[in-house]
Amino acid sequence: MHAIPHMPAATPPAVLTGRRRCGRGHATNLASLAALATVLLAGTAFAGPIDDAYLAYTRGDYPAALKIFVPLAEQGNPEAEYSVGVIYSNGRGLPQSYVEAAKWFHRAAEKGQSGAQYDLGVLFAKGQGVPQNFGEAATWFRRAAEQGKASAQYNLGYMYTQGQGVGQDYAEAAKWYRKAAEQGDMDSQNRLATLYLTGDGVQQDFAEAAKWYRKAADQGDVEAQNELGSLYGNGRGVPVDYVEAYRWFDIAASHDPGADFETHDNAVRNRDTVAGKMTPEQIAAAQKLAKTWKPN
Repeated sequence: MHAIPHMPAATPPAVLTGRRRCGRGHATNLASLAALATVLLAGTAFAGPIDDAYLAYTRGDYPAALKIFVPLAEQGNPEAEYSVGVIYSNGRGLPQSYVEAAKWFHRAAEKGQSGAQYDLGVLFAKGQGVPQNFGEAATWFRRAAEQGKASAQYNLGYMYTQGQGVGQDYAEAAKWYRKAAEQGDMDSQNRLATLYLTGDGVQQDFAEAAKWYRKAADQGDVEAQNELGSLYGNGRGVPVDYVEAYRWFDIAASHDPGADFETHDNAVRNRDTVAGKMTPEQIAAAQKLAKTWKPN
């Protein structure tokens, strides 16, 4: 059964700061909701009403959605409880209140709703609506992660990397990053690659690092693109290939640097350095490859 999902937000929890981005908070994405609304819900006594509420919410008809969600939530339906929590968190249809959001997330989370478990973990990590408590955040991320939620697996892996709420343990971090990476999570692929590059928590393996950087790079991860270029330029885990190195540096350098000027500037410097080892024909070939590249 579906509840209103949360999608990655532009302002994630600062406690989970990564190498270039923070750990993940959530905010409802109406375009995603509209797409998900086409999925038929599981056959239960509540499926029809929740389906109607879900569709009303995607249309922006919050009163109609709440007329269905709130009574079902008060009856203990976990999908409705989670949805009411999302509405309080976003302040769309109800006054914005992290305290109320935490209350409803907790009710649904205790019943095993993985989205609620994850979002409750985010609130504990950020100290929104509840006292900040990294241990509680890790507990709820773990419950969601054990149900296969990739974003929770990523955050739990990051907490093990940093020793936030759990003891620092790179092997545990690698375990959870791998689970999310195998689901296609770009940031987890990047972090798992870095562990293979450094040998933290796993046996150092440049070929594995290259494999996971490539997966993240193919999805558009700028840092992974820069790291992959470095591996090709130095022949670590892959054969030395200056055309491939230039290609990935050029792709990384082509992104809007945004707030991450360091990664962008590194890519530019690396591209210019490897260009000094290439013929004009090789540079032209690499530029053509970079120009025609599209993220997966």
